[in-house]
Amino acid sequence: MERLLVLRLECLGCSAEALLNGVPLAWVGGPRTVATLPVHEYAIAGQNELTLVVNPAAPGLSTPPPEPRLSDGQAWASLRLLLPRMGSVAHPASARTVAQLDWAPTPDEVYFAPAQLRQSVALPIAFPRWRWLDAPLITETPTLKNEVAAYLLEIALGLARGNPEPLILASRLRLEELAAAYQRPMTDDVDRLRQQLQTLHALQPLKPAFPVVSALLLRPVAGGRLLDCLTVDGQPALQSPVAGGGRLSWPLRVAAVEGRFYVLR
Repeated sequence: MERLLVLRLECLGCSAEALLNGVPLAWVGGPRTVATLPVHEYAIAGQNELTLVVNPAAPGLSTPPPEPRLSDGQAWASLRLLLPRMGSVAHPASARTVAQLDWAPTPDEVYFAPAQLRQSVALPIAFPRWRWLDAPLITETPTLKNEVAAYLLEIALGLARGNPEPLILASRLRLEELAAAYQRPMTDDVDRLRQQLQTLHALQPLKPAFPVVSALLLRPVAGGRLLDCLTVDGQPALQSPVAGGGRLSWPLRVAAVEGRFYVLR
């Protein structure tokens, strides 16, 4: 693989969120003004939809009607899909730009917030057909949160006991597609994840917060085919404090197929 497809999101004086094919991938704002990440596993063959949302609503909240605001000319947001060479910096100055969205109202211009910009782009890379594209639309039921919470609890219990296998088993389809997306052996990714979790647990036992239905937020993404498992404040539902005072989180986006859940992203 000579090049990576990388999403780069940056902003100043506002907050911004980037989505690719209906999946939210990055958020910036406040002190964090730049985010970059490879996005092969979210890209598809043919047309892709890139979306930039400026001043987005918090996850789980209904998007409010756009409100008019007067620009001071200082706020801006930029979203790009870049193709840097492997080992190179993912920056517009040193990488090919294959798609871009820019928001920068001029001084005294009236704009509306939240603002949403979209672009459809055919990417110059061939990707497999990912499983999440064919996952059924998820119907919200009175028991859906309870079922997802029970599914996440089994994974959290494994981590609390220093056993990475429930997370690895739940993420197997995701790991398989990540290996295909970045042309590397799946066994390497599995071994790396297993070793990371075992090392962390040896340094300080992992104590993931157990899922509580009342504190669980299920955000439909990918056109309603996946559920992003979050806390009510928009953080990944599965996370644990680690040695050194930090926190480790495991973002999980699940599909529901005939009563069973599968981590696909």
